[in-house]
Amino acid sequence: MSPSVRDETHDIPDDAAGEGVPATPARGLTARAYGVLLTVLGGIGFGAASWLAIEEYLKLLDPNRVTSCSFNVFLDCGVAMMSWQGTLLGFPNPYIGVAAFPVVITTGVVLLAGARLPRWYHRSLLAVTVLAQLLIFFLMWSSFYALVRLCPACMVVWTIVWPLLWFQVVHAVQEGHLPAGDGLRRAVVRNRGLVLIIGYVVAIGWLLLAVGGPLVESFGV
Repeated sequence: MSPSVRDETHDIPDDAAGEGVPATPARGLTARAYGVLLTVLGGIGFGAASWLAIEEYLKLLDPNRVTSCSFNVFLDCGVAMMSWQGTLLGFPNPYIGVAAFPVVITTGVVLLAGARLPRWYHRSLLAVTVLAQLLIFFLMWSSFYALVRLCPACMVVWTIVWPLLWFQVVHAVQEGHLPAGDGLRRAVVRNRGLVLIIGYVVAIGWLLLAVGGPLVESFGV
């Protein structure tokens, strides 16, 4: 099979092929598309985390400073930065993203270069992303119910971690890194876009139910 034809289907890792993992249809997530997703999402996340880290540093130097990601009383990054939820591990949360997102970017670039990473690496990256999503759920809950404020820059990170997690799951199931029957594998791969949209709809619905009123009022509506 020529390289061009092979890329249009998908590459099955040697270890997965050896376990009899069936080939995924041509509409599966290609290695190139997966690499692009990791690179782009990691880049956006790193930019937002760096923005927050810089603002956090400037806020520590001048507690009275209004952060550049604060637009009104409700959309205010400063409140989150000064809360205990903003330093869960004893240091500002954005530093976690500044350290972690370059790993995601590097992984994407390596895949785009044609390299194959071992199964343990993909599983480890997925496990860390699951922990990141759980942390974001906690921070969302804190923003909605404890602080009753939204941090615009934080929301950029929230927005990209969901597809970062989901497409890792899709890739892991497709390539046999996670155990799944043929039916489940086909359903996950074919409906990856639908599940992604459903996740966003649920998150937006939660946001509107929790702080829809203050959000609307913040825009003077």
